[in-house]
Amino acid sequence: MRIGIDVGGTHTDAVLVDNLTVVSSYKALTTRDVRQGIIEALDAVLTDARVQPAAIEAVMIGTTHFTNAVIERKHLSETAIIRACLPTGSGLPPMVDWPADIAEVVGNHSYMVSGGHLFNGKHIAELNDAEIDKVIADIAAKNVNDIAVAAAFSPANAEHEIIISEKIREKIPYANISLSHEIGRLGILERENAALLNASLGNLADRVVSNMRTALEERHIDCPFYVSQNDGTLMSADYIARYPAFTFSSGPTNSLRGAAILSGVENAIVVDIGGTTSDVGVLADGFPRESNSHIDVGGIRTNFRMPDILSIGLGGGSLVQNSGITIGPQSVGHCLVTEGLVFGGDTLTTTDIVVANGSCELGDKDCISQLDRDEVEIATQTIHNMIDDAIDMMRPSEEPVPVILVGGGSILISRKLKTASLLIQPEHAEVANAIGAVNAQVGGEVECIVSYSKIKRETALKELTEEAEQKAMAAGADESSLRVLDVEETTMSYMDDDAARLRIKVVGDLKLT
Repeated sequence: MRIGIDVGGTHTDAVLVDNLTVVSSYKALTTRDVRQGIIEALDAVLTDARVQPAAIEAVMIGTTHFTNAVIERKHLSETAIIRACLPTGSGLPPMVDWPADIAEVVGNHSYMVSGGHLFNGKHIAELNDAEIDKVIADIAAKNVNDIAVAAAFSPANAEHEIIISEKIREKIPYANISLSHEIGRLGILERENAALLNASLGNLADRVVSNMRTALEERHIDCPFYVSQNDGTLMSADYIARYPAFTFSSGPTNSLRGAAILSGVENAIVVDIGGTTSDVGVLADGFPRESNSHIDVGGIRTNFRMPDILSIGLGGGSLVQNSGITIGPQSVGHCLVTEGLVFGGDTLTTTDIVVANGSCELGDKDCISQLDRDEVEIATQTIHNMIDDAIDMMRPSEEPVPVILVGGGSILISRKLKTASLLIQPEHAEVANAIGAVNAQVGGEVECIVSYSKIKRETALKELTEEAEQKAMAAGADESSLRVLDVEETTMSYMDDDAARLRIKVVGDLKLT
């Protein structure tokens, strides 16, 4: 048996499954330290199913903590960025396209130094040791320990990023360093942004992973522990502590897979409404449609390989302001049951609106008796308009499409949507994230530049595929279930020897022993 857990902004969901059968499910409020919410969910499903901890073969966890931190501008650390690009590449400095509020939160500590490479892997300029040492000394003087390093065309040649990181480690031994070539792909601004976000989440990642591990230990669950990443595969707990940004969109990815499994519908729009955000994605043959463009995370362009997801600031805990015209992106999150009006608090939220309009029974309705009927109607329309607008941006044509509603916040939708030909809310919809997490796969990826004048294309593809398969199996994939998920081939037109950049990703089911 396996347990899937989704730690969201408002609720922590858990499911206990035997193969694909849901044995037990539970929804608990997410606590500030994560640990208690996980413990409550674990206790509930194990007790309900009368299963002993020793019977659990694996635990898979998905979380929206890191996405929510970026969207809400909370729990981010001050972070410095060093870009090796001079004398070129200074026209668009680091963070040039960042919203002012989040740039201020992470500190606007930007530096550019000589270095980087051209598209063919040759140096733009040599690194200047004195210049780099001066930058590192300035960062150390500001007591900034979270640092991102980016260099022009580092996916083709990461030499300068690695050298700069080694110099940082010598001067700031405890620095949390994110290298852009390990995080993103070609496109320096987007790759740099991704590395910056990853570094700014380092402290939060340590706390979250520690709480997850402690919760499992306290319940004597001794088995492999995995976390969902944004390509739909699993990674180890230690890996997420180093690369928290790889969880961006992992929640929506799990939701889409969970929605397909629960509904049996393979082609639809999925709307996952949580406590803070609503994530809208497209199911194509049972899997998330992959994005062909840059991904926006909290207003910041990144170039992760992720599913095509649109996130908006609408959830069950979203604040309602301006007489119902303005909803979100601020949210009371997991404090809904203490701060929402229907629970005796003093903050008007979307949950108060759906109780007031009669579509949901929660809390104490007398606590919202003072709400103006017109304001409730305006807010209700605003909620539905926000979802309709999001679906309209994602659907492939102007024709209405089947829409699957999942997530605990799906109670917000009580009326017909103009964009939906059919509204589906399947059984266990509130824990779709956990369903997707527990059925996630394991992946292996290889990326390199090859010369077709020295090796045949077919041979290169075969050898790299085998290498990716070995990585997947080393990560825990069942050999019999392996399949090639993606092959990306980019011709390096101006390089010698008929060169090309190849990236191959292989996935397979988790092998449980």
